[in-house]
Amino acid sequence: METKYLLVSQANGVGTIRLNRPQVLNALNLALMDELVRTLKEMERDEEIRCVLLTGGSRCFAAGADIDEMAEASSVEMLLKDQFAQWEYIRRFSKPLLAAVSGYALGGGCELAMACDMIIASETAEFGQPEIKLGVMPGAGGTQRLTRAVGKARAMEMVLTARSLSAREALAAGLINRIVPVELLEQEAREWAEEVAAQAPVAVRLAKQSVLKALDTPLETGLDYEQKLFFFLFSTEDQKEGMRAFKEKRRPRFQGK
Repeated sequence: METKYLLVSQANGVGTIRLNRPQVLNALNLALMDELVRTLKEMERDEEIRCVLLTGGSRCFAAGADIDEMAEASSVEMLLKDQFAQWEYIRRFSKPLLAAVSGYALGGGCELAMACDMIIASETAEFGQPEIKLGVMPGAGGTQRLTRAVGKARAMEMVLTARSLSAREALAAGLINRIVPVELLEQEAREWAEEVAAQAPVAVRLAKQSVLKALDTPLETGLDYEQKLFFFLFSTEDQKEGMRAFKEKRRPRFQGK
């Protein structure tokens, strides 16, 4: 697929998407988000891709939404753009989605990172929701995902004062998974994505669904959901292969069946 604002590649079961608007710190305009969703849809259909890595490069992940597209818009115009439909697709993306973040992840950039399943960050990463300084508030999940990740008090502080978190603060708060040096970020992120891609694809997909279900259901409902998916996996060829390989002390050869 031809892309103007993304660099796309694929290797070892991992699809890599790099945001590529460096002149504006990867600001997330509607065209970029449309390209991102179309690329994710292609990767979702591609059976060779088992995990997706999203990055913005060493300088900046994404410094926010493109303010030029919104500054003079009316509330009706913003509503009719239906821009959050793109974000809804990312939320429902079925394969594991990893974010590799270096530099700024602010506003929509922070929301995009949080929409991913795991986040690996460089030592220079900075996470924040500074929309309040523009007279608005987060609108692509910032108030919801941030609160679930770091708790009410820290989320209120970040949203109401526009205070950002350093990589170390984000790790301590539970927003990200790990920190690595800038020069090792892409290598470490790719190795991590390949580790996920090497697992049984159906089990990975259902396990992701089950973890996400825990965010919006009572424990009893979540346990029931988890158990149903667990039982279902015993109908897959990968379950037989995985347990047979364990007994035979060899690496499993998962086929996604």
